[in-house]
Amino acid sequence: MAKWKSYGIAYLFLAPSLIGLAVFVLYPILYSFYLSFMKWDGLTPMSFIGLSNYKDLWTDETFKISLTNNLYYTLVTVPITIVLSILLALLMNYKVRGIQTFRVLYFFPNITASLAIGIIWAAMFTQYGPLNTILRFFGYADPPAWLASTTMALPAIMLVSIWKGVGYNAVILFAGLQGVPRHLYEAAELDGANRFKQFIYVTLPGLSPVIFFCVVMGVIGSFQVFDTVMAMTQGGPGRSTNVLVFHIYNTAFQNYNFGYASAMSYILFVIILVITFIQLKMQKRWVTY
Repeated sequence: MAKWKSYGIAYLFLAPSLIGLAVFVLYPILYSFYLSFMKWDGLTPMSFIGLSNYKDLWTDETFKISLTNNLYYTLVTVPITIVLSILLALLMNYKVRGIQTFRVLYFFPNITASLAIGIIWAAMFTQYGPLNTILRFFGYADPPAWLASTTMALPAIMLVSIWKGVGYNAVILFAGLQGVPRHLYEAAELDGANRFKQFIYVTLPGLSPVIFFCVVMGVIGSFQVFDTVMAMTQGGPGRSTNVLVFHIYNTAFQNYNFGYASAMSYILFVIILVITFIQLKMQKRWVTY
């Protein structure tokens, strides 16, 4: 009886969090799945249309462009962010003068509101903003239009995302470096391994679980990018920076097609699920525990 009483007390303390999870997470997930089979504008009564929303995705040109932009964004930002994060973590670990002193600044972009970051960077990318002023100072007479260019707008957003993500990943990787056994470096040094070989054969294998975590979270986050796009370009110019979550937002809250937006949300969920599953399967080939 005492055992069940203790369980009851525990669930009583957990109840507010469980109720919040059910109301604000589980219910919207299930309701949006139900909506994906409906046609609904938020005002008129719903009408069941079966799989029509999912079929329409095959002919939706904007959806295809958004998916392509998202894949391009992921393939560029995640690898570059991880490489730069590893370099920064190594510099902090080797106590390079000035790097450790200001390491709080590297994490600072991650605790700043993404919309605020987007607005500030949008101002920096203007034709006569600080970035183009610096380029002109160094003799570049015709600097790029950045956010007004269909070819440069998405790379500009990628640059901001990389800048924001490097500090967060570097802190995690720096913590991972502390867990690499010191005696492995000593053994490698006795065998005549230089710093580069120690990095390849000791540091990278020891860091592989942490790198794997950063890659998985980076890929998931890259498919959920929204606030930076919203603040900097609103999907433009044209559809050059339209990404999946932004397209879902426009479909639901600008065009009031909640059923179609819900269908896209579940396609995005499946894409992230499949990519994460592939990553989990591949980890056995390169992750050392």
